[in-house]
Amino acid sequence: QVQLADAGGGIVQPGDSLRLSCGSSGGTLSSYGIAWFRQAPGKEREFVAAIRQTGGTSYYADSVKGRFSISRDRAASAVHLQMNSLKPEDTAIYYCAAGRPILSSIRTKEAYYYWGQGTQVTVSS
Repeated sequence: QVQLADAGGGIVQPGDSLRLSCGSSGGTLSSYGIAWFRQAPGKEREFVAAIRQTGGTSYYADSVKGRFSISRDRAASAVHLQMNSLKPEDTAIYYCAAGRPILSSIRTKEAYYYWGQGTQVTVSS
């Protein structure tokens, strides 16, 4: 049983950076595709970024492309989301998720089985 723990959120100013981390107890993340989703108050949970279980190809929402970067650490024990040039509209609870989605479902939250508890990111001046 994979249990995800996401961390690294905080309160920052526009233009700042944050690095979120997703770790697992109960096993390595190497055999799972990992995604980050976010949910702002009153909005649906939306896709942010994903990295495939094989090959390491990454995918991004248009709203974060060029600013966010998803990566695995060498031991595959954690996945990180580096967030640069943060904007107020990035404010949300960020969740990491693990699964084995096919390519066409990689941006779909229903394709992931395991979820972290969420970490709050607030971007405000």
